[in-house]
Amino acid sequence: MKSVLYWTLAVIITFAAIIYQRRTGPTYDKRVSATIENVVYNFKLVRSHGGESDCKIQLAVPDPEVTGKLIYKLYPTKNDWTIVDFTREGENLTAFLPKLPPAGKYEYKVSLYKNNTEYALNNSEPVIIRFKGHVPGFVLIPHIIFMFFAMFLGNVAGIMAFFKHAKFRFYGTLTVIFLFIGGMILGPIVQKYAFGEFWAGIPFAWDLTDNKTLISFLFWGLAWVMNRKKERPVFTIAASIVMILVYSIPHSMHGSQLDPETGEIIQGWIQLMLF
Repeated sequence: MKSVLYWTLAVIITFAAIIYQRRTGPTYDKRVSATIENVVYNFKLVRSHGGESDCKIQLAVPDPEVTGKLIYKLYPTKNDWTIVDFTREGENLTAFLPKLPPAGKYEYKVSLYKNNTEYALNNSEPVIIRFKGHVPGFVLIPHIIFMFFAMFLGNVAGIMAFFKHAKFRFYGTLTVIFLFIGGMILGPIVQKYAFGEFWAGIPFAWDLTDNKTLISFLFWGLAWVMNRKKERPVFTIAASIVMILVYSIPHSMHGSQLDPETGEIIQGWIQLMLF
């Protein structure tokens, strides 16, 4: 029964972390709504786009009398805003953001109109979208799977270490293996496909995603070394806590960003108040 409790707690913590990441990460779609003449519309505004195509902004608005405008400019700049009209495709309004190089960003706003009344989405606050290269599924999917199980196994190991379960060292070893493959091998490959560089963390730059993976791996590596010949559960507990804290940092914060003036990829804090 205790083992069932450990695994249950690990599942709860892992999925709570995943849900938190999806709700706070600055690259996940921004959920917005608008009430137009007593009709409520719910939309998702994209904040990440991969591949070689322009980014389609599509809103489901069946009412044919509703029109819209897309307003955007390069981020971060003081450029003038570009305004384009949405076109109607059946029950959808559609507009496009022109493609940018990997790590390039726009800030954009959307306004809908009916009977000369404007309905500004997201309270007229801009949404920031980052472009990236196409990441093949044969790289991205294993990366996600290994990182998920690294988090899950790390939680199992930490909980078992806290309760001094005999197998905490075994699951700690598995955590190191999964984190190494998912974060230190597949992670840089994903980064290369997406933004053209394998590693943007310490000591070369300050990409927070790379750095937090590195910190987590170092703590788990230390826990593995300290538990090789003797049980030292405190190190496993500490590594597990650090991993939870790392996963509490919204994904892609302080991530790769294209300098619109120099064309170089840099890192810059994403202004969360814009989301």
